[in-house]
Amino acid sequence: MTQEEKTAPATPFEWVGGEEAVRQLVDRFYDLMDLEPGFAELRSVHPTSLDGSRDKLFWFLCGWLGGPDYFVERFGHPRLRARHMPFRVGHVERDQWMACMTQAMAECGLDDALRERLRASFANTADWMVNQAPPVRKVF
Repeated sequence: MTQEEKTAPATPFEWVGGEEAVRQLVDRFYDLMDLEPGFAELRSVHPTSLDGSRDKLFWFLCGWLGGPDYFVERFGHPRLRARHMPFRVGHVERDQWMACMTQAMAECGLDDALRERLRASFANTADWMVNQAPPVRKVF
């Protein structure tokens, strides 16, 4: 085993930096969503207060990244798609979610390799959350 393998984080949760770093990422994500006009459609599907959303994403990400399973302890299996069905999740919302999270990860200083791995995983999940048909384009 190389020295690099011995010191490599065991989980993405450790690689991110633990709970404090996950909380920082979640807070930056929601701050950006709340402040940036480019995320307006995404913001519009959230409640006026983002406090509950912040907590739920923090709890979820901790477990999803390999840390404490706070979300499961509180709510059971995440069932992400089912839990998001009551909300409009179209391609615009998906793209804005991805852009917002990508910006938050960069601003929080996550390692480039980790950001790319997370971005790919987030993209797969974001695609799965879409519950609205794409807009029909008319060709004349």
